[in-house]
Amino acid sequence: MAGIKYEIVEHIATLSESEKGWKKEVNLVSWNDREPKYDIRDWSPDHEKMGKGVTLTLEEWQTLKKFFLNN
Repeated sequence: MAGIKYEIVEHIATLSESEKGWKKEVNLVSWNDREPKYDIRDWSPDHEKMGKGVTLTLEEWQTLKKFFLNN
C-alpha cells in the first residue's frame, strides 16, 4: 500500500489460510512508526500485500479476550 509504512513487530497467530496462500493473521503491527497495535487481517504469502482488517489498542484487545473467555 503506497504511503503506508508498517512493521510486523510480533506474529501472534494464524487463523486460516486460503488456497492461494493468503493467511488471516493476528499480529502486533506498528503503522507509520507509531506504537504497535493488535491487528487482524489477511496477508499475502510475502507480506507485501494485505486485505482490509481491524486494528485494536491494547485495551480493546484485552476486552475482546475477556469476551471470548467468558462466552
